[in-house]
Amino acid sequence: MALPAHLKFGIFLGPFHALGENPTLALQRDLELVEWIDHLGFDEAWIGEHHSAGWETIASPELFIAAVAERTRHIKLGTGVLSLPYHHPLMAADRMVLLDHLTRGRIMMGVGPGALVSDAYMMGIDPPTQRPRTEEALGVIMRLLTEDEPITHQSDWFTLKEAQLNLRPYTQPHFPIAVAASQSPSGMVLAGKFGTGVLSVSALRGGAVVHKLDQFWKIAEETAEKHGNTVRREEWRLVIPAHLADTKKEALEQAREGAAKYQRDYFEDTMGFPVAYDGPADKIVDHMVDEGAWCIGTPDDLVDTINRLNEDSGGFGGILIQAAEWAATREQTHRSYELMARYVMPQFQGSLTSLSRSQEWASVNRHDLMALRTKSLDAATKQYDGKK
Repeated sequence: MALPAHLKFGIFLGPFHALGENPTLALQRDLELVEWIDHLGFDEAWIGEHHSAGWETIASPELFIAAVAERTRHIKLGTGVLSLPYHHPLMAADRMVLLDHLTRGRIMMGVGPGALVSDAYMMGIDPPTQRPRTEEALGVIMRLLTEDEPITHQSDWFTLKEAQLNLRPYTQPHFPIAVAASQSPSGMVLAGKFGTGVLSVSALRGGAVVHKLDQFWKIAEETAEKHGNTVRREEWRLVIPAHLADTKKEALEQAREGAAKYQRDYFEDTMGFPVAYDGPADKIVDHMVDEGAWCIGTPDDLVDTINRLNEDSGGFGGILIQAAEWAATREQTHRSYELMARYVMPQFQGSLTSLSRSQEWASVNRHDLMALRTKSLDAATKQYDGKK
């Protein structure tokens, strides 16, 4: 499948803030970033939920979305993701419906089991229960959004007694819903079972995609068919780490320190992920780029990465940049997104086609058109001279 005529572009905002900086200012930068990409014409921003480990500091994506919605005009705002085992399904649905009304339909609901085991541990949740609970909660939420009759449901972790939504969604039949899918097939299975979109959080890693993406997507399609649903590639979004500058050398130097902290200090030394590069921290960025795990370079490099993902996947509907604050300065971060908007997005959204066609036609006919211009100017000159 070819990419859609308008490939969606957005960010996946964890966020990721290195320790040692003022966290209040960091959150203000997050708000400012969403304002900036709204100005640039990005389609979406997905906001994370985390409660531990120091780096990812947004505990309630709904609260952040409510704040940033008042600062933006067009961009759609999603939970990326709401960790369903942490919430009563009725409360989660009610909050999203409220946001749907407050934003006049700019809301999206991304769900998952929760990314940090430390979050679940603090709440006394056994990690192996998180995925089954996510499935159970999403099933109830879908019923609340689509059914009119009261719902009674008894679970080992929540209860519904003749429950129904007090306020129906602003978006009909309901706002878009997407399921996070990372390293296990469970997210794809869940998306297929309920016919939702997909957020593939780790599309690139270690020189290749985490999974053969076209085969991974088949899991969603086969599960959807089994349950009498459909899944649409247009609602499949791939999350990738990326930073751009005017030259690749500049991009690498701008991201060198921040990307090393992101990988080594957070994912390896805090989260416990395997070491990606057994060498000096300041060489991590070069290694990850060489391996194809990160896209750091120029707009052309990001265009090539998107085209490669299209070939590997058979087609998808959106690219989300993992907002990681790799750059040394706020201005460099904003410049990266500006380069995406100016030179990458138009390549995948059809906005250059008619301009190129118009320019080509003018170029092919330029001699004839110039002759007509000269003839017109000569006629005007003769007419003026005749009146003298």
